[in-house]
Amino acid sequence: MNALAILGLIAGYFVILMLIARATSRNESNSNFFLAGKSAPWFLVAFGMIGASLSGITFISIPGKVGIQNEAGEFVDQFSYMQMVLGYLVGYLFIAFVLMPIYYRLQVTSIYTYLEQRFHFTAYKVGAFYFLVSRTIGASIRLLLVANVLQEFVFKELGVPFEVTVALSILLIWIYTHRGGIKTIIWTDTLQTLFMLVALGWSMYLLSDALGLAERGMVTTIAESQYGQWFFFNDAGGNPHFFWKEFLGGIFICIGMTGMDQDMMQKNLACKNIRQAQLNMVSFSVVLFVVNALFLGLGALLFMYAEQEGMELITSSTGKVRTDLLFPTIALRGDLGIGLSIVFLLGLIAAAYSSADSALTSLTTSVCVDFRNILKKPEQLQVKIRKQTHVIMSGVLFIVILILHYTLDLSAIGQLIFLAGFTYGPLIGFFLFGIFTKRKVRAELILAIAIVAPLLTYVLFKNSGDWFNGFNFGALHIVLNSVITFVLLMVASFVPTPIKAKDQKVVDQAA
Repeated sequence: MNALAILGLIAGYFVILMLIARATSRNESNSNFFLAGKSAPWFLVAFGMIGASLSGITFISIPGKVGIQNEAGEFVDQFSYMQMVLGYLVGYLFIAFVLMPIYYRLQVTSIYTYLEQRFHFTAYKVGAFYFLVSRTIGASIRLLLVANVLQEFVFKELGVPFEVTVALSILLIWIYTHRGGIKTIIWTDTLQTLFMLVALGWSMYLLSDALGLAERGMVTTIAESQYGQWFFFNDAGGNPHFFWKEFLGGIFICIGMTGMDQDMMQKNLACKNIRQAQLNMVSFSVVLFVVNALFLGLGALLFMYAEQEGMELITSSTGKVRTDLLFPTIALRGDLGIGLSIVFLLGLIAAAYSSADSALTSLTTSVCVDFRNILKKPEQLQVKIRKQTHVIMSGVLFIVILILHYTLDLSAIGQLIFLAGFTYGPLIGFFLFGIFTKRKVRAELILAIAIVAPLLTYVLFKNSGDWFNGFNFGALHIVLNSVITFVLLMVASFVPTPIKAKDQKVVDQAA
């Protein structure tokens, strides 16, 4: 497909999103923007969350992980990501039956208000701040990946600068979310998830047909290939893909990036009641497991096809192979038909924007509720504050995407998991300490711990090879960060909390 045809397809897709946004934002209000009036059908939330969770990273970067090689030419990832996905299943159960009952009982709009009720106002602000950092970086990485694809295969041919590509992407998201918020997102996510899954299925069918796998079987061929290993139990210390590292890391990543993430929980809090929200979470987790396995299977087929056709993979300016560009390269070159090009583009755009639009909405919600105290303002002023914040957060995303574009040179999924370990780790530590202990911690110590824990984690992570006989934390760094936070909170809870003046008067009277 040429660049103009692709632009036409993108424009048509966004016209559909605009129509949905208009239909779902007729009764514009903060209640609908933040929680969809707490009337969202659970099955729509569950289906739409698939697209929001997977994003463009899963659509492009996860298939690319299958073919990552080390310096010796060995395939070091293959299906190892499924070890982490198994951990996700445990994490989703914890979210459904431990965290969600707390959120529904407290009737929160922002989940970080739990930290204020359990600890102190400072803990609430620290939690909200870490979410803002985490989600801003995560959303930026997701959008950066898609902007790179659009730039490489569309806008570069038209002479459009990368900065304009990014600005256009964010502008389109702002246009269809600025009125309806989460109510619009739930419906657009449903459509976008459908497009993404259709693209996945159609791509696998065409690739398996081109590889002549009808008789031998696609599953058997992938399982017996050099890409098909699921579990890694070798070299427990040095291998970052060792099973228990990825499994335990997956549990904590899921709890942090879903259960303690305003973006993902905002959709669940939009359900009518806790039972529907739990049903949504459990059903969603099972489907997500299957979909991740299919995306890795797609990756194996892509590399088999590239090898069969003698294709050369695109490399970065540093000479590193860009495995995340293999799928768009095969889909858009047209050898497998125009149909694959169309469904790939629809799937890519759907996967990217189903994540980015909900991220922008949740960032707006968090800033409004957690930092601008919107719920305590007059109703007319609330709408003005919300719209201002929506524009500001769009600008923040634009700036962060450009910074990441010019500073990072890792695979998108690697960037996301690595950075999430440092930003979500303290959140997990605070929530777990609050849930499983009854101890109190002084406000100034809470802030200090929130700073020290990730810094100490980073030092241990960077020096683990030298200090611990070649040990590589891998995905365990989020577990390490959470444990350090929990331990520091436990130690700090032994420090006496100053008694307030009114409480001291009661003590004196009792004496």
